[in-house]
Amino acid sequence: MLDVKPVVLEGQVVRLEPLGLQHLAGLQACVDLETFKFFAETAPISLEPGDVAAYLNQMLALPNVLPFAVISKASGEVIGSTTYMDIRPIHRGLEIGMTWYVEGVRGTRVNPECKFLLLEHAFEKLGCHRVQLKTDGRNLQSQAAISKLGAKLEGTLRKHMVMRDGFVRDTVMYSILADEWPGVKAGLLERLG
Repeated sequence: MLDVKPVVLEGQVVRLEPLGLQHLAGLQACVDLETFKFFAETAPISLEPGDVAAYLNQMLALPNVLPFAVISKASGEVIGSTTYMDIRPIHRGLEIGMTWYVEGVRGTRVNPECKFLLLEHAFEKLGCHRVQLKTDGRNLQSQAAISKLGAKLEGTLRKHMVMRDGFVRDTVMYSILADEWPGVKAGLLERLG
């Protein structure tokens, strides 16, 4: 059975800290509403401090979720967020999702390092059998990034989720299994140099 507890995960360029109210100013400084266009559920409705605070409180109140602030080790600033979600303790599985980064770090080693830290912890410390990732069928950039991680495409859940604007999206599902983790880990370590 999974026992997922708040933990700090540290790499060479990022530190993942359990998301909390202490990150509110950092989120406020780097959040961009365009980032959330493919998020089906929780997202800030504006950049006003009260709306960003409401978003943070919604994230912290979600069940079966452990959100992280992504901190740049070079600057100490919040540069995004990522989440363990759909935590299924009995089935020893979870999902990595609700991930976003400030525009300036997209396409850098930030995302592969974050995923490496989260996957390593999930498989090697928590003992997960399965880690899944999903994305909006329209989000081709996210699909490419997930494939590049080494996750296996499982298929598309048609008309799976109703977006905040009422659009009914298809969801593209990927997963990594425990016995696939060594190969995925080797690929990520190679990418991270």
